[in-house]
Amino acid sequence: MTVNPLSSPKGIKLLCELCQSPAFIRCTKCRVSYYCDVAHQKTDWVGIHEKICQLLIPLRTPSPFLSSIKERHHYEEQLLQRQKHIVELAYTVAQKLLFEGKHEEAIPAALQSLRFSIDIHGLNSVQLVPSLLLLAEANIGLGHLVQAEEYLSRAQWTVLKTPDCDYIIRHKLYRNLGLLYAAKGDFEESLLHFANDVYYASEVFGTGDIHISGGYFHMANVFFRQNKMSIADSLYTEVTDIWHSCLSKLVKARSYTEKPVENEVTFQRTEISAMNVEWLDEAQEAEAVQVLNVIFDIREQDAKQEPIKVAKIAHALSMLYYLLRDLPKASEFGEKAQTASKLVPKYGDAETIEKFLKLVKLESE
Repeated sequence: MTVNPLSSPKGIKLLCELCQSPAFIRCTKCRVSYYCDVAHQKTDWVGIHEKICQLLIPLRTPSPFLSSIKERHHYEEQLLQRQKHIVELAYTVAQKLLFEGKHEEAIPAALQSLRFSIDIHGLNSVQLVPSLLLLAEANIGLGHLVQAEEYLSRAQWTVLKTPDCDYIIRHKLYRNLGLLYAAKGDFEESLLHFANDVYYASEVFGTGDIHISGGYFHMANVFFRQNKMSIADSLYTEVTDIWHSCLSKLVKARSYTEKPVENEVTFQRTEISAMNVEWLDEAQEAEAVQVLNVIFDIREQDAKQEPIKVAKIAHALSMLYYLLRDLPKASEFGEKAQTASKLVPKYGDAETIEKFLKLVKLESE
């Protein structure tokens, strides 16, 4: 729907969701979102608006008349919860798109996450930092380093003004600083920030958690670019081990426990509550796909290919795709893991891989 900004009530400016320029187009579904042109409307729709279109209506329309204080408080609490939901949803969507390499598509979601965080916490809150970091990472991916630095400077200054800022935010800040300096080619500064990323993440999540693996992965990439292959190799191995351990637990929790019954293989569901595991969100799934495939390609293309390392990363990918319900890929990487494992005498996970392939085959039928 085309709108004329000049026809708006006095004091009300219709601005584009993406660039904050005067808006001339309105979303026909929610009727509360505006754009400067069709291109920005399409970009926003693909990036996040399709998922939050209807959620925006009560947040951007006048509140109903409520006679009692109790009703008003209840209504305000509902709006606050809706805002928090949009922040969480937009943040996860932006993260997922970034891991998929869709940097431009991630910007609308990151912007919505930032805007609603401001509405909830105010302009100077440290709670804005995660959204600022998403925008910085998207701009790093697009090669817009000046814009990325602006977002990172704002995030860094906010953290410096907040002595009690939690370690989760600090580790995310240092990871993005590491990415920025790696993009600039300042590898020593980049490694320093990635080391801080790993330190703060390990303080919160422990040394073997998947939250740590991203820092190790980016450090490995820097060493790889410096042609320091032995260090890069050890870090890629650490990343593989972390994800392999995590995915093994998830497969056990989500899938089946093998039990032989009269020459047949039957499977009984494991009690998930007893496994004490946390499922991957969409962003973590996208991260695992991106990271593990990169490492697999490096292992497979290595002139001095080591079967034990190929088997481990292929097994990890097989489990990942099984959890994502992509059984053809789970089977493909499972077979690659089995082939590589046969080249390793007395490989410890050979039997595990064989059982896992049976499970994939059973569910594929």
